[in-house]
Amino acid sequence: MFELRAAQLRRILLELGPAFVKIAQAVSSRPDIIPPAYLDELLLLQDRIAPFSTEAAFNIIEKELGLPLDMIFSEISPEPVAAASLGQVYQAKLRSNGKVVAVKVQRPGVQAAISLDIYILRFLASLAKKAAKLNTDLPAVLDEWASSLFREMDYREEPRNGLKFRELFGKFRDVSVPEMYMEQTRRRVLVMEWIEGEKLSEVRDQYLVEVGVYCSLSQLLEYGFYHANPHPGNLLRTVDGKLAYLDFGMMGEFRQELRDGFIEACLHLVNRDFDALAKDFVTLGLLPPTAQKGEVTKALTGVFENAVNRGVQNISFGDLSGNLGRTMYKFKFQIPSYFSLVIRSLAVLEGIAISFNPNYKVLGSSDPWIARKVLTDNSPKLRSTLQALLYKDGTFQIDRLESLLSESLRART
Repeated sequence: MFELRAAQLRRILLELGPAFVKIAQAVSSRPDIIPPAYLDELLLLQDRIAPFSTEAAFNIIEKELGLPLDMIFSEISPEPVAAASLGQVYQAKLRSNGKVVAVKVQRPGVQAAISLDIYILRFLASLAKKAAKLNTDLPAVLDEWASSLFREMDYREEPRNGLKFRELFGKFRDVSVPEMYMEQTRRRVLVMEWIEGEKLSEVRDQYLVEVGVYCSLSQLLEYGFYHANPHPGNLLRTVDGKLAYLDFGMMGEFRQELRDGFIEACLHLVNRDFDALAKDFVTLGLLPPTAQKGEVTKALTGVFENAVNRGVQNISFGDLSGNLGRTMYKFKFQIPSYFSLVIRSLAVLEGIAISFNPNYKVLGSSDPWIARKVLTDNSPKLRSTLQALLYKDGTFQIDRLESLLSESLRART
């Protein structure tokens, strides 16, 4: 019965439109919260959506590039190799240099369909915010997501993002970023290097999940430029065993003060400094400055103390969201629009790992990176955080230093 309902849900989402499919793609990365029958159906929305006609796709390519197809490519697959909500992909060989490439072609009429979907979703979000008296500004969160989605639909933006991503992270060991072909890319047609590989979610490779966590932390907290759409269809294990990132249409930027605040919050959580954690939540925009810090500290202690006592390696994103739910409502927590994209980028990796290792926790894997960052970063903000962490009531906390050093030695290089 669940299988039947799950299939019906997938068909309904497809009928509702591409924006609803995008939301379902995000949900499909969490096997710990989605029943297996529904998960199997939602996973089909990543790259197995019914394609549009190849004739229409080839016409779009010729119109966008202003040349006959055979003057651009010496070979091109007669059918798409993958089809998603915004477009579909063909494998081809460039006539100019013989390189094998992926050619992504946008669905006809998708911009109009997305615009209508967003209008409906925003109307529903406004109603939900009023009816449920939510503290989170749902329309603002939706606007942030919609803005990213509209940028994603201009394929000229994606290679620029890809080039920047390749420059920053292509040098990482065990990370592969495809080459972009700007000359052959237009608003509705994107040409990039063809990457041969298997979905990370299908190969049960925890080492590459760890590589992904390390790379994501560097994206978020080192450079502030991150892949905001890392669903399982966009993460591959290459034939030479590297983690390949695909699809750079939806990227996010994380300001320096927010990066530092995120690191501080993780440190204060691990060290059970819930008073400082409450202040971090204000810095991150999760709490209004008018919140009663004493009451919030008491509530956070109740929420997190038992979990932290079991060790940060045992805390999952599911634990955090579940435990925080009641507290968020009571103290008027807000979810800033940027925050949902940041958390999603890490939650997807945890979801992939959980599919073959139910005990995996991305926060536990993040701890070594954060420890090394706070010990080696020269920014005044993190220097001050480290000093406050190591001195309590004028007494040097040798155990905290030992813990930081021990964790930092486990960080990947």
